[in-house]
Amino acid sequence: MSTAAAGVVFLVVLVAALAAAHVPLGDYMYRVYSSDRDSSVERVIYRLIGVDSRSEQTWGAYARSVLAFSSISVLFLFALQLVQGALPLHLHDPATKMTPALAWNTAVSFVTNTNWQNYSGESTDGHLVQMAGLAVQNFVSAAVGMGVAIALVRGFARKRTGDLGNFWVDLVRGTLRILLPISVLGAILLVAGGAIQNFHLNDQVVNTLGGAQQTITGGPVASQEAIKELGTNGGGFYNANSAHPFENPTTWTNWLEIFLLLVISFSLPRTFGRMVGSTKQGYAIASVMASLYLVSVTLMMWFQLQHHGTVPTAIGAATEGVEQRFGVADSAVFADSTTLTSTGAVDSFHDSYTSLGGMMAMFNMQLGEVAPGGTGSGLYGMLILAVITVFVAGLMVGRTPEYLGKKINPREIKLAASYFLVTPLIVLVGTSIAMALPGERAAMLNSGPHGLSEILYAFTSAANNNGSAFAGLSANTTWYNTALGLAMVVGRFLPMVLALALAGSLARQGVTPESAGTLPTHRPQFVGMVAGVTVILVALTFLPMLALGPIAEGIH
Repeated sequence: MSTAAAGVVFLVVLVAALAAAHVPLGDYMYRVYSSDRDSSVERVIYRLIGVDSRSEQTWGAYARSVLAFSSISVLFLFALQLVQGALPLHLHDPATKMTPALAWNTAVSFVTNTNWQNYSGESTDGHLVQMAGLAVQNFVSAAVGMGVAIALVRGFARKRTGDLGNFWVDLVRGTLRILLPISVLGAILLVAGGAIQNFHLNDQVVNTLGGAQQTITGGPVASQEAIKELGTNGGGFYNANSAHPFENPTTWTNWLEIFLLLVISFSLPRTFGRMVGSTKQGYAIASVMASLYLVSVTLMMWFQLQHHGTVPTAIGAATEGVEQRFGVADSAVFADSTTLTSTGAVDSFHDSYTSLGGMMAMFNMQLGEVAPGGTGSGLYGMLILAVITVFVAGLMVGRTPEYLGKKINPREIKLAASYFLVTPLIVLVGTSIAMALPGERAAMLNSGPHGLSEILYAFTSAANNNGSAFAGLSANTTWYNTALGLAMVVGRFLPMVLALALAGSLARQGVTPESAGTLPTHRPQFVGMVAGVTVILVALTFLPMLALGPIAEGIH
């Protein structure tokens, strides 16, 4: 079987598995967030943190809870990294001591679900930090995103109320009932596939075939790998991330990791449809996500299989930057899936991709990571794009736009438009400042268009909370750690606040009955409109910068 044919089979089986999981997992998540019963473990947690699970919050209270929890998480993880030398299970390597700037960047990165890493995990963070700090944030940061998505859905589903649910209940249920059980199953499968799970430190020395000695660092890898993908986090236990055989041993574990990073985001539209009382609406949103995904992954595979490598005339360039166990086609599917979600995991080096392949990875993130997007963040991002689409359609026919019986008034469209503009502003301003500073330009491995692409990719990844990178940029400096950390914070929490404000505004409305002039939002016409608006808005925003970077490199 040819490489291209094997890649197509790999993709078809993946799509079939996601389609099979869509209804049962989506319905299960609907029951989790709609239930009025707490488990005994949940009741203990609510007592410990002083929460009344029966009380609900306005959008402002929900947003304050999100920000308070996340702020405390950043402070805890920041401090934990700085004092890890005095804690058990530390690597005890003074050459890789965590600096305050790097600790800040890493803490913000994992709390914002970005998982950008300016360090080598196997030599910098000990096992206790990996487990009690990074892995915990992999769970709760994903649960925060899911909670905000569910709050926005409640805004569409409810009428004449200011209540959007309880953040603490959504956080606990998302973690204990959804993320934890699936992660346990995923970790068991990864261990069965050859991923390691132990407490070995950097004291395992082996003799290589060349007669040298090499230190092999073990650790609780499989347990972190499962939630890293499921929660669309992406932070690797090892510097090579999912290209490392201890994290991702075989072709089928590579398939499993892609499935895990997509399955919740592709199933949440079903949850949305159940909560608003119309599964057709859920299918429409899922169809937009699936359409954008299939087009993007097809283009990525074509760009890589036809013309792979930054030096395509060199011997072996067809596999430059690609792990041999997976090959070009499967690596392209992985790269496309991680950049269309907020995962950031890699099983190949994106810096070695063709100019147009690298452009696709950037464009995927610039879409807002909505196809299907991050765990939770993909759904609320896509719903806001649907609101913008309804507004545009309303202008075309000269009537007040409506979506799911809720009128899109000036307040709602201002919130939606502001949401969309946040990340482009961060990306373009951050990239411009970095290119204007000689010291920061010097961090580029390459000059010219590819060097610009390295910096553009970094700020695109940070602002959209992805975490993958063009490896050529030396970003472990005080300036980049600070600037990218700020991009992660603003890119994560300002859109969340705007989404919650939109949810509160919608929840206070009544329901407008459908009329002959109401735009049907469950038909293929609407699916095409949302996909078109998404692509056009992003192209208008980023095309000039892409033209100076990857496009210029491609035609050079």
